[in-house]
Amino acid sequence: MPDIASIDKNFKIETNIERENIKFYDAKEAPIRLFGVWHDGECYRRVPKDVAENTSPGVAGLARHTAGGRIRFVTDSPYVILKVKYPLVETMSHMPRSGSAGFDMYVNKDGRECYTKSFIPTGADVFDGVIDFSETKERLITINFPLYNGVKEVYVGINADYSIKPAPDYSVPLPIVSYGSSITQGGCASRPGNAYQAVISRRYDADFINLGFSGSAKGEEAMRNYIASLPMSCLLLDYDHNAPNPDHLRATHKPIYEAVRRANPNIPIIMMPRPEFFYTRGIEIRNEIVKSTYDFAKANGDENVYFIPSHELMALCEDNGTVDGSHPTDFGFFSMAKAMISVLDNLFEIKSEQY
Repeated sequence: MPDIASIDKNFKIETNIERENIKFYDAKEAPIRLFGVWHDGECYRRVPKDVAENTSPGVAGLARHTAGGRIRFVTDSPYVILKVKYPLVETMSHMPRSGSAGFDMYVNKDGRECYTKSFIPTGADVFDGVIDFSETKERLITINFPLYNGVKEVYVGINADYSIKPAPDYSVPLPIVSYGSSITQGGCASRPGNAYQAVISRRYDADFINLGFSGSAKGEEAMRNYIASLPMSCLLLDYDHNAPNPDHLRATHKPIYEAVRRANPNIPIIMMPRPEFFYTRGIEIRNEIVKSTYDFAKANGDENVYFIPSHELMALCEDNGTVDGSHPTDFGFFSMAKAMISVLDNLFEIKSEQY
């Protein structure tokens, strides 16, 4: 069967990368597998448009940020090219572009997902980059999407003389879902693979969905009903930071738990307030509110709920894990992931000893 690009030039993908015999594949089509996001005909998104718009203007915009999006495939090509079309490349004052708008690649080596390459846009709305491998062999590749940017199109290029195949299923195919603030979304990780969800995913070979919304996670009914509707293996309820005051948190935290538990009677639910090592009285109050949901669940016979207090989330890095007193660095995210792993290790089969 002839290559469609040789028949219709409109299907030809232009690139500035100089490699022999390049063939491009659309990331939203087989054999590439897409996780954590989908394409709505205009761009990639992580929440349906109607749900996002019924939640808040903030979520309506942030739903087009691709936090938690991934593509996975197997190839023996001697190189892999990534070509990306953005609506625009946004710049943030306290987060590197490698995390906000960049992609990063992991290659499976003997069962361990190893960081291999970052693809960092220069600011233009079209970007392409390449990685060359020193030897030709079959590799399972995962490429993580940006945490704080929209993405219109993604193409993967390989040498046409080599194969590309679908990635195998995750060992934990039902996703681990997380809901919360900008911290949950991934601010301010230096690259997508360092957000806590990606760290956890690599340990258990687990799919995941990132429902972090910067400044816009306020426990709204439309969002909690959407979360409850999702098939999932576990919920990481990282909701606290965007509740504008303790009364709002108190009024909205337990209803999220109740909605999810009604729809998912048996999944683990891990509840966490904001990550802080040193407490003010305000942080103590928020810890108490989140724990009160946990206490309510336990008092009503729920044995599959767990609570991680603020200081335990930052135990590894103490007060040295943020860029601005709020948003974690990579060290801060690793500390958060380690705290969650201490619970999750009892719930999931460990696939990698790397963390």
